[in-house]
Amino acid sequence: MSLIGRLEDLALSDIFQILSIGRKTGTLIMEGERGKAFVVFKNGLIVRADTDMIEGNLGHDLLKNNLIKENILNLALEVKKTLPDKPIAEILLELGSVTKEMLDRVTRKRIERVIYQLLLMNQGTFRFELDSLDLQDIIEIADKGWEVSKGLSPEYLLMEGARVYDEERHGEVVEEPPSEEIEEEWGEDWSGSSVTERKDISALKALTQELRFPNSTSEITLLILRFASDIFQRGVLFMVGDEEMAGLGQFGLDIEKADEKIRETVVIYTKSPFLSEIIDSAHSYRGRLDKDGVTETLIKEIGGTWPQEVALFPIIAEGRVVALLYCDNAASGEPIGETEGLEIFISQAGLALEKSLLQRRLQDLQNRERG
Repeated sequence: MSLIGRLEDLALSDIFQILSIGRKTGTLIMEGERGKAFVVFKNGLIVRADTDMIEGNLGHDLLKNNLIKENILNLALEVKKTLPDKPIAEILLELGSVTKEMLDRVTRKRIERVIYQLLLMNQGTFRFELDSLDLQDIIEIADKGWEVSKGLSPEYLLMEGARVYDEERHGEVVEEPPSEEIEEEWGEDWSGSSVTERKDISALKALTQELRFPNSTSEITLLILRFASDIFQRGVLFMVGDEEMAGLGQFGLDIEKADEKIRETVVIYTKSPFLSEIIDSAHSYRGRLDKDGVTETLIKEIGGTWPQEVALFPIIAEGRVVALLYCDNAASGEPIGETEGLEIFISQAGLALEKSLLQRRLQDLQNRERG
């Protein structure tokens, strides 16, 4: 597989979706005026990333979080001068100054920062080297970081990077957690989000501007999931057909390979009177989830915990329901908060989808005429 192009023509969200859905293994290299970066994929998940757009290396991140002493970092930097191709993380590990678990946690946070920097790159080139994991021959970055033992979801990293972008753009201070909170905050579940009063309205203000000029339909779906993840603990976005609906994306699911499993999930909604009524009426629903064979199978697929209350939001484009967003707070059993902001946003998302589909048809028509 060859994937080469310019960021002006293909958005980062589209690149990540191609590599994630295709479960690709290899290295994505991006270069622009702001700097260079690489992202390593294994079976569609991100396991390593770094950039020269971030000051310092992983060793400096460890020092900043009080996980190593300054004299230890200086010693490792001296060793690196004689072994320039050796990552600082491996040097510190061999010195016995850090553990693999510690490196994994700090690296995950650094990867989030790298993706955030990539979201700021609107111009530049990219190329994906299939099955190529030898970073020394691919890109000139002083330190190649550390490979985490458990890959990270590209979809989640995009949502988290965009969240940081929104907070910084609106003047909020985005701080990294102090060292004593690392073990508690940087656990295995990286997709949870807290619900605060009227979070739907603040999220609506933050994301509506982005929805005005989406680069692709995949970016619109990511924006919907981002918004919903600020309000609910878990959710799934489905594409709706004549009789079936197929999984597009998720957040907060506590299951193995959640993104991959959801994309393989197909629900025959016409066999569920409950789901059929919601889709046929094209109206949002909030309340108890009726039990039938289809809904029981659905809950089993997304984790097995039966929710006390659910919220479902049909997404309408070109006069029909084209997608359905399912959300709940099954993990804690907390009551669902205000959702008016999300409903307004979903209405706007449907209009954005119509615009995106129209633009795609016009582009296809122009391409045929040129051909």
